[in-house]
Amino acid sequence: MKKDRSFEDDGRVIADMNFEGAPWYEKKKKRQQDVFVGDGTSADPKETFRMMKYATLAGLSIALVFILACFLFIMFSLTIWFR
Repeated sequence: MKKDRSFEDDGRVIADMNFEGAPWYEKKKKRQQDVFVGDGTSADPKETFRMMKYATLAGLSIALVFILACFLFIMFSLTIWFR
């Protein structure tokens, strides 16, 4: 069984292993916290805020649909079903 050895490190950090107590701990290590857009470039603060705003609006619209469905069910139950 051959293993594919074509792994290439792109430099992204999944879990930062730089913690106190580890022998490789670096106190002054520069942390990079960028928001990456789909094409691999980092987003500026305006784009980041816009993405957060639209994600929040999407979640609120889904919640509104569920609340409306519950309201309609209650109205149906009170007016037709329980008569």
